[in-house]
Amino acid sequence: MNVLMFSTDASVLRPGSETHKRMKEYGELFDKLRIVVYAPGASTAPVTVSDRVTAYPVGVQKRWRYFSEAYRTGSMLIKEKAVTVITCQDPFETGMVGWMLRSRFHIPLQLQVHTDIFSPFFAAESFKNRVRVMLARFLLRRADGIRVVSERIKRSLLTFDVRLSTKVAVLPIFVDVKKIQQAKIKVDLHQKYPEYGKIVLMASRLTKEKHIGLAIEAVKILNRSLDGESNMLLVIVGDGPEKEPLGSMVAAAGLGKHVVFEPWTLDMASYYRTADSFVLTSDYEGYGRTVIEAMAAGLPVIMTDVGIAGELFVDGLDGIVTPVGDAGAVAEALWVMLGDAGLREGFITQSLKITESLGGKKEYLQAYRAALEACVTSPKARMKN
Repeated sequence: MNVLMFSTDASVLRPGSETHKRMKEYGELFDKLRIVVYAPGASTAPVTVSDRVTAYPVGVQKRWRYFSEAYRTGSMLIKEKAVTVITCQDPFETGMVGWMLRSRFHIPLQLQVHTDIFSPFFAAESFKNRVRVMLARFLLRRADGIRVVSERIKRSLLTFDVRLSTKVAVLPIFVDVKKIQQAKIKVDLHQKYPEYGKIVLMASRLTKEKHIGLAIEAVKILNRSLDGESNMLLVIVGDGPEKEPLGSMVAAAGLGKHVVFEPWTLDMASYYRTADSFVLTSDYEGYGRTVIEAMAAGLPVIMTDVGIAGELFVDGLDGIVTPVGDAGAVAEALWVMLGDAGLREGFITQSLKITESLGGKKEYLQAYRAALEACVTSPKARMKN
């Protein structure tokens, strides 16, 4: 099977990156994997990822030019190389290119959905997202297969159009549980910040949908209720466009002693395994990979009702789920979680059971290939061809 993929994750071009490693693994599943990737400013020369995987950068600076350049590159690859199936990382920009090529060359198309695009919070975030929702409504009905990362997303797609049920395959994001559990602890947060009794961890891109400010507001509520005597520290690990506004929010709230920002690290296992609790406060999520990573490390979790909440993560059993956007509920959850060691131990025990039940990498890769094969053999693809 020869696969043509469209992606906007330029880290595939960087040896040693997680995406680079993952694409090499995907390449072992197929005869050839060719990736057309949006990489502003990059050379357009093909990049060899492995003997089976080649990346073709689209180096245009303006995102709107991606459509024509990706379409041109994709057309060239289809004409010169045998292509069995097209897969696109989203039902938006890359999905549109994939659909145009499908229409022209009659090659089966898979669309991947990694975020909860029909969440009202997604559309409310920006005009661009509202346009993307309309585009997704058009494209999803025309795909031969749809890969989603959670049952939550599947339910939202079927609410939009129940006829999509025959196309949808649920394949969560793979988390290497054993790697996290066996990693050597290089950084102990309590040794790094010895003056704090309890340390709460967040690991996230600093973007609007992650709503990091909700956690900061929760810390403010707790600190106020304790007359400024809280000995809790919130450690936020990550980078992104919201870093400066969030820093200003911390300063304005007088929380400089209770909230610190750290850049992203490849040693997240150490952070997970030495904190006291993990918090995710997103407005919407497709899955919630960091929640699974924290659970695998034995770190009790508080999360908003997004992604895997209600599926792999059950309120009161695996941790605490709070309503989206409710800072008071997050503050209360932190108070309960950090103040009850027995509760934390119960959550840890249950979380470890959940993560140990997840399949290994071999099973994941087999399911990834099977989802693409299903596109090729789907009734719509056979009819079209």
